[in-house]
Amino acid sequence: MKKLYKFLLNKLPRPLLIRLSYPFKKLAPLLYKGNNVECPVCGKSYSKFLSYGAQNRDNVLCPGDLTLERHRLMWLYLRDFSDFFTADHLKVLHIAPEQCFHKKFQGQKNLDYLTADLVSPIADLHFDLHSIPLEDNRFDVVFCNHVMEHVDDPIQCMKELYRVMKPGGWAIMQVPQDIKRTETFEDKNITSPEDREKYYWQKDHLRLFGLDYPHWLEKAGFRSEVFDKEAKIGEEKINRYRLMKGEILYIFHKD
Repeated sequence: MKKLYKFLLNKLPRPLLIRLSYPFKKLAPLLYKGNNVECPVCGKSYSKFLSYGAQNRDNVLCPGDLTLERHRLMWLYLRDFSDFFTADHLKVLHIAPEQCFHKKFQGQKNLDYLTADLVSPIADLHFDLHSIPLEDNRFDVVFCNHVMEHVDDPIQCMKELYRVMKPGGWAIMQVPQDIKRTETFEDKNITSPEDREKYYWQKDHLRLFGLDYPHWLEKAGFRSEVFDKEAKIGEEKINRYRLMKGEILYIFHKD
């Protein structure tokens, strides 16, 4: 079963995985009843989470809503340390919308919520992030997670997101980040799926960001802020929610 699960995750195209996830979410929670871990997004506890990723990370994927460590960290920030759920009439652009957030954000009365992606079947709009067909200074909040490692020109995409954000707006744009690497690694000669998975952690990645990731956003105009999850959330909840040790959450601002 584990081998089949890993095979399907690695081989099936993303739009098909999204469609198959709906029946999966109905069955999986029944198999993982317990109270060892908890997902703050769906609010339920389980015996454990599922494994996930090319490195087959153990105990990370919530069987109820398919959140990963990064989703649970982002949710905690939004819920407990921002006005995302309480501010009046926020205009939000969500690039590559995550299923675990999509319906929740869509149902929020205080949000004017727009989603976009190149191919996702759950997105409202479909376009190339290098040239966003939307007007300047439109959005209060932008989410664009695990996208910049896929695009040809991340600085151009970041500039486009900066352009459509209002002054005073903020964004969360998470990426896979190697915190042991000072500088982002990118080599145009690495083209095979096998080599990309070896060097960039996934076969469809074009680079592996290092600790210099915020500097890329700063080149596009953003100001970066680090959310200190260890100080704000605490070790007990970090373990309970199975957050990733060492993961850095950045909040990017347009001043």
